[in-house]
Amino acid sequence: MSESRETPQSPVPDTAGARTEAARAAELDAAGPLTATRDRFVLDASPDRASGEADVYLDGNSLGALPRSVPGRIAEVIEREWGELRIRSWTEAGWWTAPERIGEKIAPLVGAAPGQVVVGDSTSVNVFKAVVGGIRMAGKGCTEILVDATTFPTDGYVARSAARMAGLAVRPVEPARIADEVTERTALALVNHVDYRTGELNDMAQITAALHSAGALAVWDLCHSAGALPVALDACGVDLAVGCTYKYLNGGPGSPAYLYIRQSLQERFESPLPGWNSHADPFGMETGFTPADGVLRGRVGTPDILSMLALEAALEAWEGVAVEDVRAKSLALTDFFLECVAAYVPPGRVRSVTPSEHRRRGSQISLACSPRLSASVEQGGTPVAGEVMAELIRRGVVGDFRPPDVLRFGFTPLYTTFADAERAAWVLGEVLRERSAAEPSAGAESAGPEQDGTAGGGAG
Repeated sequence: MSESRETPQSPVPDTAGARTEAARAAELDAAGPLTATRDRFVLDASPDRASGEADVYLDGNSLGALPRSVPGRIAEVIEREWGELRIRSWTEAGWWTAPERIGEKIAPLVGAAPGQVVVGDSTSVNVFKAVVGGIRMAGKGCTEILVDATTFPTDGYVARSAARMAGLAVRPVEPARIADEVTERTALALVNHVDYRTGELNDMAQITAALHSAGALAVWDLCHSAGALPVALDACGVDLAVGCTYKYLNGGPGSPAYLYIRQSLQERFESPLPGWNSHADPFGMETGFTPADGVLRGRVGTPDILSMLALEAALEAWEGVAVEDVRAKSLALTDFFLECVAAYVPPGRVRSVTPSEHRRRGSQISLACSPRLSASVEQGGTPVAGEVMAELIRRGVVGDFRPPDVLRFGFTPLYTTFADAERAAWVLGEVLRERSAAEPSAGAESAGPEQDGTAGGGAG
């Protein structure tokens, strides 16, 4: 990835207590798109905060908020479908067709025509299916697979295991370098659409085209992009893709992931995990395996119905929502947050590692927090960024921390407001001003936040 670089210095923040951006946040919320969709989610006050003030929830890039449509639906599934219909629900309540039916609801959000997305299993299991399935479709003579060098660790673990099983080498490559590094010996590349740590958006069309020009397949991880920005799997010619549903799709903790198999590859796709659910005749109980037609061969075993149907209900939050409007609000929110950070945070205390260019930005802002605010790093204690995030959460601003020094703030346009962004930046400024005041010996640094840098890389 590119190195961090300075931008023109921002003015010294007002430390006298003025919330200079609050009025502008209110104006943006009143005029902006997707204001009404916030009511589709449960975003009540945190039960352990005496003030009763609602949390600012900026961790939807790890776990999305609860859609109001889910509790009633799950109660119905438990009481009526499981409690009364029992085994009949596989047919009468549509349980059997849930994996492909819900896949059809996700397909428009990832730019896929019908018949190419199936829901089920975890992200890790689907990454394994996609990588091994891709290796099996690769041309003879391939000796390696490429893996995004900044990938979420599990993707790398699974890719290395799959490559070892197939007798191939694994070569980590920075996404921006894939076009230069791919060769005729490359079977496929596994690439993250958005870097989980920095929020950098990789160029799906350009990278996929470069892989295809060398005869390699393109396998994409959409965990940090689907539901936050437009994804164009079909238009970009992507071969295989995987994504989770508990982040921007708000499916709930551990909700099932999905697998995309390009239409033209489906008859060649050979799953490394053939199961009775992916058999052409599931109830035939044959000893030999005959794969089902189309994307159904991406299924494995019995679907996890409670989580599956919670996800289906959660996707109702997308009714009437255009992904383009989501993207517009995401960029506006992240721009505004950076402006508020520049206005409220003491100079030199944080530095943005998320690209400032819209074409390279996902839907999060990652701030590197200066280690000079605490001696704990040198002493082997909790990194300062971890301490700062813990204090933010205590004060009702929920983001997360990634070692060694990154504060992550995820912006989910369906429910995040400009007021949320302004308050989060204000509280961050409060916390860092207090820490600075407690450490008077710290020297001054250049004003910040610096922007448009990137840094290499759980839920991601």
